[in-house]
Amino acid sequence: MQDILNIKLLTDYRTLTMGKKLTDRVTWVGKVDWELKTFHGDELSTNRGSSYNSYLIRDKKNVLIDTSWLPYSREFVKNLKQEIDLTDIDYIVMCHNEIDHSGALVDLMREIPDTPIYCTAKGEAIIRGHYHKNWNFVNVKTGDQLELGDTTLTFIEATMLHWPDTMFCYLSGEEILFCNDGFGQHFATESLYDDQVCMAEVMQEAEKYYANILAPFSPLCNRKVKEILGMNLPVKMICPSHGIIWRNNPGLIIEKYLQWSDAYQEDQVTIVYDTMWQSTRLMAQAIADGIREQLPTTTVKIYNAALSDKNDILTEVFHSRAVLVGSPTINNGYSYAIAGILEMIKGLKLKKKKGAAFGSYGWSGEGIKLITEHLKAAGIETVNDGIRTMWVPDQDALEQSRQFGRGFAAAL
Repeated sequence: MQDILNIKLLTDYRTLTMGKKLTDRVTWVGKVDWELKTFHGDELSTNRGSSYNSYLIRDKKNVLIDTSWLPYSREFVKNLKQEIDLTDIDYIVMCHNEIDHSGALVDLMREIPDTPIYCTAKGEAIIRGHYHKNWNFVNVKTGDQLELGDTTLTFIEATMLHWPDTMFCYLSGEEILFCNDGFGQHFATESLYDDQVCMAEVMQEAEKYYANILAPFSPLCNRKVKEILGMNLPVKMICPSHGIIWRNNPGLIIEKYLQWSDAYQEDQVTIVYDTMWQSTRLMAQAIADGIREQLPTTTVKIYNAALSDKNDILTEVFHSRAVLVGSPTINNGYSYAIAGILEMIKGLKLKKKKGAAFGSYGWSGEGIKLITEHLKAAGIETVNDGIRTMWVPDQDALEQSRQFGRGFAAAL
């Protein structure tokens, strides 16, 4: 009986780790990471996990597209062996070489050391910089092709989406666009496809992914999407390196990228603050009341920078038309939570957004001026010099904050 149980467990394990066929020729051989909660160190929250999508193409020549994150390197190679004899892999294509994509290369190349690695010239430089190996690199650029038999891979450079080495590749015959970090999301699911998951959750993560990772490169992204559309490639499926695969409606994420990359904004005002003894919080609420009085149909959201998820805050700022930032003056400056948010906002290089500063103080009050300067440096159009209140705001001070909110709304 125990032997039967052991056989069943082994069978179940093999079923779980085998690849999943997307078409007769293309198999997903990636890793779903349910446990991932932060990414890029602690720079990005991934509350719904993620996946490291790798794809195996079987034709007269067999191709592996990307690998997996470094902690899962041995697991990736072990599982890949269940799918294909590694010596039958003719080419490896590395579309982007951050370690969550290239992390399994060392273990994989130990098994098949002479296999050509197709990547951009900058991709080769990054792989060498990461792993210090003299592998068989083949550099490609936009328009170059790799004939596989009945299908052909066409390479499309996508510089700074979001690293210098990034490229997409298109598989004719199957009409699949492999787009690496483009069109992706940090979203764990065993279902793989867009028509098998909650799309509201997926789109929330897709926008968060764009806002926090790709927004700084929006002009490049907009041009690249339009360039691909101009190639008139029939696309049945979009296969990113993280999250779900777009097969039911690949046009949805393409349209969203065109919107998000074009100075995107919704009818929303986001108020971000930190507070020491609640004085700045009271100002934030009063300012919000004033904005709502003036703009009753506009969405107004308030976030405590010290308590809320910083990446969720940045996503809200990304799709707002205006942002107000508040902090008490601390040591002639502002709080470290607000300092972090301001620096991250600056890095996003947002366009066509308005802003203002506010906060309480005890005896100096420089924080508001410094926040205003930082907003300007981030490309935010400040509509005034901000407002500050000494100590705890009384009813008159709160009314001044409400009036400040009304005036800010009028400036929108």
